[in-house]
Amino acid sequence: MRRWPLAAALAAGPVAGVLFPPPAAAHGIVARTDLPIPVWLFGWAAAVVLIVSFAALAALWPTPRLQGEVPERRLFRIPVAVDVVVGAAGIAALGITVYAGIAGLQNALGNLEPTVIYVLFWVGLVVASVLFGDIWRVISPWRALARAASWVSSRLSSGEPPAALEYPKWLGRWPAAAGILFFAWVELTYVNKDDPSTLAIMVLAYVVVMLVGMALYGIETWSERADPFGVYFGLFARLSAFERRDGVVYARPPLAGAPKLELWPGTIALLCVAIGSTTFDGLENGPLWGSVRLHLISFFGGGLTGEQWGSTVGLLVCIAVVAVFYRLAVGGMSEVGEDHTPSELAQKFAHTLIPIAFAYALAHYFSLLVFQGQAMAHLISDPLGRGSDIFGTSRTGIDYNVISAAGIWYVQVAALVIGHVSGLILAHDRAVAMYRDVRDAVRSQYWMLVVMVGFTSLGLWLLSAVNT
Repeated sequence: MRRWPLAAALAAGPVAGVLFPPPAAAHGIVARTDLPIPVWLFGWAAAVVLIVSFAALAALWPTPRLQGEVPERRLFRIPVAVDVVVGAAGIAALGITVYAGIAGLQNALGNLEPTVIYVLFWVGLVVASVLFGDIWRVISPWRALARAASWVSSRLSSGEPPAALEYPKWLGRWPAAAGILFFAWVELTYVNKDDPSTLAIMVLAYVVVMLVGMALYGIETWSERADPFGVYFGLFARLSAFERRDGVVYARPPLAGAPKLELWPGTIALLCVAIGSTTFDGLENGPLWGSVRLHLISFFGGGLTGEQWGSTVGLLVCIAVVAVFYRLAVGGMSEVGEDHTPSELAQKFAHTLIPIAFAYALAHYFSLLVFQGQAMAHLISDPLGRGSDIFGTSRTGIDYNVISAAGIWYVQVAALVIGHVSGLILAHDRAVAMYRDVRDAVRSQYWMLVVMVGFTSLGLWLLSAVNT
């Protein structure tokens, strides 16, 4: 039996703890200093929690519990009228956001649009999807527009509507992966990422592409495979304790939706983009990126353009590193036995990356959501930045004392640890379902333990990185 993967996992936490510098700000929102517990201790504690969890799963979880049918409880039915009202609200929110971007003050802080897109939409909906299930399916304005157009067309047309084209199987979720990569590129590297009018044009172009795709391939098929945000938020909704099916909301065990993830092409790429882009966002705050940034800027000609393309290289490298790390892990798992190939294992264990992607997103963007999210009280009263006070909240400021710096750090560490323990649970449950011998299943998960400890250590290091 190979012991070195387990030894590597045991060592990863302490090593990462030794390497952690004192923590600093993420996104320039809040400084994390004078923590009550040394940073290196968090590294040790996180590694110990993961290793203890791994041992507990090996001893107490001998049979699969999340594969196939799981116990669920019917809660209530949602009337069709609710879908109509919520969809209309989503369309209205889209219209207001785009209008603010075009007609409002061309300033990131004074205009409603950037905060809606980068905070409420990109971060808030990820958290909401895990808490409440696939709510984006109902809120999505382009899906609501497509459904409304389909309903009107069916009432006006006397014959059968033309059949949707068959969606290519090989295409899978690749359009969604490409779309999320493009959004991450805009958020992290594009020089005009905060320009409201530019964002508005991008949003309108995106809506047109989504409507055309739904018209060609069908609303549900396009939403489930090709709509970048529909697929992205849907992945996180699989971690939720709530599932909506045929208009009825059911309660189920948390994480139970993840093992049912359809193994379509592009799924792994999408998850690597989600983890890798957040990794790069954290890397930008640290000394490692600072040491290579200037060289890349110079290579691409200097100035803002050089910085943009230098950052693009960094983003792609981070995504590639995540993909290679995962591939090495499943390659090691394939040596355990029973002739499972690396490609098969990569597909079978892809769903274990979902809680890691969520852990990274929540840990890295938590302070942004808590603080910049408060700006919405001001922005909804003055969406164009012209001094209006529609709801009487235009003078509302951001309360930076709503949570302490130490409190933010605890939430971030808890998110990383819980997310990676969840990944271990999903991986172990899939392993005991795939391997005939429980001992082989446990041995195969030495590799996944290394992945989880490695990702946890990387996440903690990114959160504690210092600008120099």
